[in-house]
Amino acid sequence: MEELAEKVGSEYGVVDVLVNNAGIGLSGSFFDTTPEDWKKVLDVNLWGVIHGCRLFGRRMAERGQGGHIVNVASAAAYQPSRALPAYSTSKAAVLMLSECLRAELAGQGIGVTAVCPGFVNTAITSTAHFAGVDAGEEKRLRQRAARLYGLRNYPPEKVAAAILRAVVRNEAVVAVTPEARSARVLSRWARGCCAGSRG
Repeated sequence: MEELAEKVGSEYGVVDVLVNNAGIGLSGSFFDTTPEDWKKVLDVNLWGVIHGCRLFGRRMAERGQGGHIVNVASAAAYQPSRALPAYSTSKAAVLMLSECLRAELAGQGIGVTAVCPGFVNTAITSTAHFAGVDAGEEKRLRQRAARLYGLRNYPPEKVAAAILRAVVRNEAVVAVTPEARSARVLSRWARGCCAGSRG
């Protein structure tokens, strides 16, 4: 990432818009997920975003002419899941990181958006790891997930269009698909209920 940032900076200058779209899939219960699984998913899904923000965002801030950072999180960031504890944790961290950075960089004219797509027809299902199963079962689960995502058939181009709108409007959080929007509403409602019942 450091080499990439150096190369981009020397050849093109400071980027105006940065999109951190790092993600690998990991499914499996908490106790089936090994420390190595956790490390891999956090290294890519969270640390990939941290490195992008740190290396490219610093150059934006030093330039002093504003800019925009987009971090692709997931609808999984909103809701707890028995099947996706590591993936959901990594994406929830990306969401919180984005909100923290947005607060910190607002005074420098740098917008930060967290994008939470939902079920989008991409190749993530073909490389997803399923913890706690053998190779044959993992292959079957990958094929099943790919089939379901294919049936949903929400194209990545719609996510790209949502990202462009978010940058133009300087939106903080964008839930793209209907299921992502529903998950966000439920998450905010649940937080409000919990906060109200603490008295």
